[in-house]
Amino acid sequence: MLNKRMLLTLIALTMLIVVAQTGYALTPIDIKKSQVLWLGTKVTGQHNGTIQLKSGEVDFTNKKVNSARFVFDMATIKVLDIEDPKWNKKLEGHLKDEDFFGVNNHPEAVFELSSASPIKGAQETAPNWRFVGDLTIKGITHAVSFDAFVDIQKNTARASGEIIVDRTKYGIKYKSGKFFDALGDKAIYDEFEITFDVVTN
Repeated sequence: MLNKRMLLTLIALTMLIVVAQTGYALTPIDIKKSQVLWLGTKVTGQHNGTIQLKSGEVDFTNKKVNSARFVFDMATIKVLDIEDPKWNKKLEGHLKDEDFFGVNNHPEAVFELSSASPIKGAQETAPNWRFVGDLTIKGITHAVSFDAFVDIQKNTARASGEIIVDRTKYGIKYKSGKFFDALGDKAIYDEFEITFDVVTN
């Protein structure tokens, strides 16, 4: 087995190879300072909460977003809008079971950037970059696109925006009007929102 010193050396050499081949250097995100929120809606209302990032890395060499990869820890899904502990725990458990995200079998979701381009003429505080990437949930991958506000400084970068996700593309069909009839006010809308504010170390 590799000892700690050998492992660190191997990681350092790998990073040097990546930089030499691509000219890019990956910067890890600050997990504690970054935040991810979710919002799901239904006919009779909505629920919202948080989910933690497990890891993430971004390259912003030359003040351009060249690459990015984020791993979501699905076991950390929390509900914020229900104060009653019993009902809060019930919904949180339901979101983690197979009707929704199947956390036991799929503990991670992953977003990997495919392309990024600046938005010409963007206002000072408005979204100024357009992103396209692959989002994997429950082992199923689909492309998503979204706009975000990106602030790149010399040694740090920050991005905030919103991603709209169609859950049915990832096999999450529970009480979806696309697949079940006569749901009435029991229907849950197919799209949910992920709002993020991510900052590098």
